[in-house]
Amino acid sequence: MTASAFAAEPRDFDIQHYATSLDLDIATGQLQGETLVRFDATAPLHQLVLDSGELVVDSVTHDDKPLNFQQADGTLTISLAATLTAGQQGSVRVHYRGKPRFGLEFAAARNEVYTIFSTSQWMPSVDAPDERATLQLALRLPRDLHATAVGDELPSRLLGDGRIEHRWQLRKPTPAFVYGFAAGPYQHARQGRLQFYSKDRSEAELRQVFAATDDMLDFFAARAGLAYEGDYRQALVANTIGQEMAGLSVMSEAYGKGVLDDPTQTGLIAHEAAHQWWGVRVTCASWEHFWLNEGFANFMTAAWLQQAQGEAAYQAMVQGWEQRVRALREKGADRPLVYPDWNKPSADDRAVVYRKGAYVLHRLRMELGEEQFWRGLREYTQANDGRSVVTADFQKAMERAAGRSLQGFFDAWVYGVGGEVG
Repeated sequence: MTASAFAAEPRDFDIQHYATSLDLDIATGQLQGETLVRFDATAPLHQLVLDSGELVVDSVTHDDKPLNFQQADGTLTISLAATLTAGQQGSVRVHYRGKPRFGLEFAAARNEVYTIFSTSQWMPSVDAPDERATLQLALRLPRDLHATAVGDELPSRLLGDGRIEHRWQLRKPTPAFVYGFAAGPYQHARQGRLQFYSKDRSEAELRQVFAATDDMLDFFAARAGLAYEGDYRQALVANTIGQEMAGLSVMSEAYGKGVLDDPTQTGLIAHEAAHQWWGVRVTCASWEHFWLNEGFANFMTAAWLQQAQGEAAYQAMVQGWEQRVRALREKGADRPLVYPDWNKPSADDRAVVYRKGAYVLHRLRMELGEEQFWRGLREYTQANDGRSVVTADFQKAMERAAGRSLQGFFDAWVYGVGGEVG
């Protein structure tokens, strides 16, 4: 396998901007939406293809004129009014509705709604991580709810029916899979650049749960060589394993309660914060390179715990990763970190990406030593800020820092399964 294998497939268009407005009915779990998509043709283009999940598209227009479209297998194919040549700009407006089974979680008993991983289940978009665009988002909700979302908050508007239209602008081109929002009858606490949201926790408890966040952001910024930009928002919601979005993370209320009970259990907070650099600002170009997001966030969580709680906390995570890699090998489930077929991944596949990925970064740290390893990681992150990358980009950065080839290490640990554990 070559180092550049499995890069993203090129498209004949480049999304520039989405403008999405959603009417959300929490009681019935339904939405109605409108999304304007602006794009550039990168080759002769007569169709625009978007991911649309299980949404029902009612109409697609351009300049108020209807366009033909088809939906099949979670894909929306729109026939443009005329073929665009490379460099020409185009736009379409999609009207749709849905009752998502996933991607958007309606917790009616809590009067809460929040996104969960699959953006195309609530707005037609390109879910692929190499497609970056800006976003304008509007949510129309009952006036007694608080809402938070990706991007800079804009002034809200009172609608004629008494609801509030909450609005945000994400000005930096960002992959759509890290778009999202949360809304509910939240307590809201602000602390400098941080904002916290929860239905169950008081403002004082929220500050206690997220007490380490500011230090985490400073630690990751130093390791990345890139300062954190803007506000950072964290919300506790009904139920989730945790998700990073651009400037926003959501975790479960149960996790927040766990941190109150044991303030050392901050790993998930750190993991989602680390993603603001490795996952949002620097993103894998295709899901085959997903370890560049998740393995990095897991490793950086351990690095934070090493700094905040001591060497034993770091080594405990390393030992956990090592044990999981051994278990994968014993059952014949170990895989290269660069996947040829990241399609409906199993729990073992995810363990490879998340845990083996972190373990390989630890092994590389041991191979290079502190100075070379952290310099390489910093230069990799700085050089690729705002870009979607493949594993070869990381390898080249680490080789520059090391001053030598690391092909043997990468062949064994990243592109193969030959590294010796322990």
